[in-house]
Amino acid sequence: MSLEAIQKVTEAEQAARERRAEAAEEAKRIVAEAERAGRQLVQDARAKAEQEAKAMLADAEVQAEKKAEQTLADNSARCEALKQDARKRLDKAAGLIVGRVGNS
Repeated sequence: MSLEAIQKVTEAEQAARERRAEAAEEAKRIVAEAERAGRQLVQDARAKAEQEAKAMLADAEVQAEKKAEQTLADNSARCEALKQDARKRLDKAAGLIVGRVGNS
């Protein structure tokens, strides 16, 4: 083999080693970028989930407050109705008591 051919083979081998090294570096860069992007996606998803959970909790608290207010209003109305009914019967009850005491 001539010296020129050996030199060309050596140069080709060197070029191939350089391309492999460059490809390995590029692969490392791509992997690192993908990992960074993946971590960012996870972080974004967690932040979004936290926001949604907070919004759902706030909505549940508002709904519970409304339900509690409605229950209190309903119970207050029932209580007032019972009081009015009792007041109507008070005169009749007093008459019955007076009649029994008077007949004794």
